[in-house]
Amino acid sequence: MKIRRVGAYGICRDDSGRVLLARNSPLSEFPGLWTLPGGGVEQGEHPDAAVVREFGEETGLSVRIEALHAVTADVFRLPGGDLEHTDRIVYDVSVTGGALRPEVGGTTESVEWVTSARIAELPLMSFTSAMLGGSAAVSDKPDEDEELSRPSRVQRFGAYGVATDPNGRILLTRIAEGYPGAGRWHLPGGGTDHGETPEAALTRELFEETAQRGRATGLLGISHRHDPAALGPEGVPIDWHVIRVLFRVQVDLPTVPVVTEEAGGSTAEARWFTPAEARRLRLTELAADAVARVGAEQAR
Repeated sequence: MKIRRVGAYGICRDDSGRVLLARNSPLSEFPGLWTLPGGGVEQGEHPDAAVVREFGEETGLSVRIEALHAVTADVFRLPGGDLEHTDRIVYDVSVTGGALRPEVGGTTESVEWVTSARIAELPLMSFTSAMLGGSAAVSDKPDEDEELSRPSRVQRFGAYGVATDPNGRILLTRIAEGYPGAGRWHLPGGGTDHGETPEAALTRELFEETAQRGRATGLLGISHRHDPAALGPEGVPIDWHVIRVLFRVQVDLPTVPVVTEEAGGSTAEARWFTPAEARRLRLTELAADAVARVGAEQAR
């Protein structure tokens, strides 16, 4: 069975440059491996809050988020046989209080400040190795007949782009009838597929929804929306939690936007707008923030 989860983790260094790592306990799916402190984002929880909570639980330390460091994804076969895709949001954090201590009865059992020299000697979780400048293991592949689990509580991870062209126009998509927010203008993007990285998903969604080729130039932030009584595709209520990573995207060779995804998709049309034109549209909250951001960039 293919399953999905979202995790939030922190890179924390002391004044001497040592990084704080935690060792997985026997309760973890990967006991004995060392990892960045952090863990799963709870249903309805913002990833920003999750990393602070998880850090406190696993290390005893209170931390403050300094920056969004990276967003990545990997797929590994769990000991029980399930194929788990994890979207990992990694922050730079700093200590604001507390006292260092190991987690008791949790998925980690030890926590230490580790020097750069010793990091190379430790068995690391693949994503932890990659975040600290090492190599990452190749993700596992699903069997052809493996199905995606469909729980009654869904945590959906999506990648969206604030895409502009050399003339400063912003690319927006109008939500089709039958979908939440129908008629409003939104940012291009959408949910990541199982086994897909956020950057790959954004590239795919950008072309499907607008026929544009763009390049991500940076991370802008993380947002989320929790609707515990949303209606699923079959009209059945579902506890819906969407977590979105927002990229800055540059489209160097803009063309007339065309929706290329299959009929029945969530995008009705796509167009380029100047920030002034976009401000007069019916925008989603995410798009309104993006339009304001682009306008502020051009005003500087």
